[in-house]
Formats: sequence, C-alpha cells, structure tokens
Amino acid sequence: MNSINQSGWKPEMGNAGDTAPATYTGNKALMLEEALIFEIGTAGTTGVDLADAPQVASRLGNLERHRDIGLPGLSEPETVRHYTRLSRQNYAIDLGFFPLGSCTMKHNPRLNEKVARMAGFADVHPLQPVETVQGAFAVIHELAHWLVTLTGMKAVAMSPKAGAHGELCGILAIRAALTARGDARSVILCPESAHGTNPATAAFAGYAVENIPATSEGRVDLAALKARLGPDVAGVMITNPNTCGLFERDMREISDAVHAAGGYVYCDGANFNAIVGRVRPGDLGVDAMHINLHKTFSTPHGGGGPGSGPVVLSEALAPYAPLPFVDKDKDHYRLVEEETAGEHHGSSFGRMVAFHGQMGMFTRALSYIMSHGADGLRQVAEDAVLNANYILRSLEDVLEAPFAHSGPCMHEALFSDNGLAEGFSTLDIAKGLIDEGYHPMTVYFPLVVHGAMLVEPTETESKATLDQFIGALGRVAERAKAGDPSLKSAPHYAPRRRLDETQAARKPVLVWREPEQAVAAE
Repeated sequence: MNSINQSGWKPEMGNAGDTAPATYTGNKALMLEEALIFEIGTAGTTGVDLADAPQVASRLGNLERHRDIGLPGLSEPETVRHYTRLSRQNYAIDLGFFPLGSCTMKHNPRLNEKVARMAGFADVHPLQPVETVQGAFAVIHELAHWLVTLTGMKAVAMSPKAGAHGELCGILAIRAALTARGDARSVILCPESAHGTNPATAAFAGYAVENIPATSEGRVDLAALKARLGPDVAGVMITNPNTCGLFERDMREISDAVHAAGGYVYCDGANFNAIVGRVRPGDLGVDAMHINLHKTFSTPHGGGGPGSGPVVLSEALAPYAPLPFVDKDKDHYRLVEEETAGEHHGSSFGRMVAFHGQMGMFTRALSYIMSHGADGLRQVAEDAVLNANYILRSLEDVLEAPFAHSGPCMHEALFSDNGLAEGFSTLDIAKGLIDEGYHPMTVYFPLVVHGAMLVEPTETESKATLDQFIGALGRVAERAKAGDPSLKSAPHYAPRRRLDETQAARKPVLVWREPEQAVAAE
C-alpha cells in the first residue's frame, strides 16, 4: 500500500473538477474519507480481551473453512466511527426529498416508530404461546379490517412479506381457484405499463406471459386486451394507477371482460397511495391486490424497511387464501393454521411463510391509519396527486413529458430524455442531480418511455421543497440541453466520481484481495 495514509486513499482519487490541493488525510473538511473495514485494523488482533476458544470437533462437514477469512480486529471507538462515517454518506428520507418514482418514499412518522418500539410489540416472539400474544393478534385483526374496508374486498391474507411476495400469493390463489373448477389455463396477460415484477411473478408461478400494448395515452389498449382473451387466459396482472403515472379509466370494463372470459384480475397495489380513501379496488372488479404497507402506510423501504405485502381478495378468491390467519372468537384471538370450513381459507392453497406476517410493519401501519382516520387517508391521496401534477406542469416545458396530454397524472410525473443535446442522456441528468444534493429519481423505467425519468413527490413534501427540486432538475436539464460538457463527468461533489456502472455490472470484483495485490493488479 503506497498511499499517503493507511486508508488506501491516493491523491488521484479526488473528484474530477477539483481545484483545491489534495489533503494529507484524504478528507475534505467534514466529508471524511473512509476506508474499507478490512483496511482498518489487523487480522489476529482485537479490541476486546477474550479467552481462547475451546477446541471442538467441527460439525460443518464440507462447509468448514480451511483458511482465515481475515476479519480485522477493531476497538469499539474504531468500529463506531467507521459506521458513523459511512452513515454520513447515505442519502436518507430524513435528509431530503426522495423523488424515486413508483416507490412512494414518504416521511416515516415518529409516532409509528414509538408504538412499534413498545415492549409488548418489539419483544414479541413467533414461538410465544397464543395466550401471551393476544394484543399482537388484536393489532393484526384490526389492521386486516381496515385493509378490507379501504379496498372494498372480502378477505385479506396478512402473511406475505412484501410486494412481489404478495403478487405470488395472489397468483397462487388464482391458480387454486382455477384448479378447483378443473380449468387448466396457462397464460397471464401483463400490460406494458405494469410493474416489472408482475411478469416475473407470473412466470415463477408457471404461467406463460404475454404483453398487452399501451395506447398513445399511456393506458391499457382495451381493444387489444379483449382481442387476446380466451379459454387459455388465467387472468391479467395490471398496475393501477399504472407506471406511467396514470389511472386506468377502463378498469371496470377490463375486469368485466376478463371475468366474462373466465379469468381473474390481479391488481398491483404498489401505487395505492395515490387512491387510498378515494377509490376501492373491489368496486373496480379486482380479485386480488397486494398492498405495500411500507409504501402506503409508512416506513418507506429506503428509510430502513422492512416490507410487508398483505393481499386483499375478492369473494371468488377468499376461500383460497393462504394459511395461517388470525380469527376472533368473542374476545379471544387464535391463529388458524389448518384449513377450516367456511368462506375464508376453506380451500387454502397452503402456507407461504414459516411465521405469520411482519409484526413491526403491522404495528406501524395501524398506527398510521388510526392517526390519520378516514378523512386523513383521503387527504393523503389528494395531496400526493396534487404534488405530482405540480411537478409535471412546472417542468413539462423544460423536459419532454410524453403523457402530459393524457390529462392529470396520479402519484408520479413521467419525463423522457428526448430533446437533450446529442450525446446527453437521462444518466447525465441523474448524476447532475447528485451534485445538487438529491438522490436521483427512478431512471429508465418504465421501459415504454425512452430515457424515462419517473418522479413521485408524495403527500409529505411541502411546496417549498418541491420548488427547490423543480429548480434544481430544471437547471440540470437546461445544462443537458445546452450540451454542458461538465455534466458528462458529474457528480463532482460526491464522495466518489462517476462510476463505470456497466463495467461494475459485467465484471464485479467479488473476491477480497490484500491491498498489496490490489495495487499490483492496478
């Protein structure tokens, strides 16, 4: 290691465009240069005095290690400082606006965190006797009631862990319903504007996936959908509001057509935040829909997660819901883990997870719902849509907005990179936004728009915050349209210069090398 200090930093690591001299430490004022943890400390030493471990026979068989893995020995201050320094280089929802489209990255109310950290919830264990977790069951049961009420559906499966897991739950329920009537259908239809996990889920469940095109408005081509329906179509997986940021106005007619053809309708509920309290998917003919609790009802996944994806089901699919489920008998709650007679779970397709649900997320979601109330949840949707339209109309003259002519958007504003100077693309705008202090919006998705930029402001952002973001994105876009060469090397002020993302994806370095070997390889 031939650098100035022990961190492995070298003067040429400075960002492009720097004019100040390199510092001895590699630090830039309060932006601290942090080495890998393997480069701090030395293997074979430790900051804690521990007795020698007793020699025992290994039970790992072929999994037994035969060489030292090289973990560094660090003192407590070194360890704390290392991770604290790294945390300062994170972008977080508590630092600023997260414009990621289709992700619903909104403020995480601290009230929810306080409730989730109450001892009775935080310390609950999945193997506790049922009599000792009656309060937890009550929370699950109450949350299930809210979800069914808000969506206008018949039942809800609480065990799926996140969105894609919820998709799988819904598709397995559809398959179970078809199997029960002896109908072996093999095709799932997925519109172009659906989330990318939709076709992946259908394929994982064993279905062939066929695409349904979008209209020039960015919505499902109803005529094309109807033309493809037939005895081999098990159902359609549709995202509403869709990934172009638009509400599917023909949703009721789509559902009626699919049902008439003997299929079922799965709705991706990742964008439920835009319609919660305003629209009940059950009224639109939806048979199954997952709800991302970590998107619509707090704890955004970029803020630390974890996810949770309950699935609401129509009367037709309710009997096929997965086990287990929480049931209430007078004032006593129980976890039903076997098929029972009745309209709910009576013909269950089985169990999806080892334990029931995600207790921390259930607690946060119910806290969020109850603190907002029915009127507050309605306002959530209204304000989210208002914010998205404010961004769309403020920037449609700066960036191409391919579906601005389709009417008001819902939860997110969609732009493309058409109109930029030759050689400039969405990636350059995203990197330029980093210099402005923003995590970039979702880029290159949805695929139906060239160089897509998907911005979702959510209801928790103020007008002042949106104005500053609009100004920053507009300025970077103007630079890209003018062909500003400095934008091609952005970001200039981040801890690292622009990475070669293609090279990193194609040739990742996954094996640890000693610093001397790394230097020699360079």
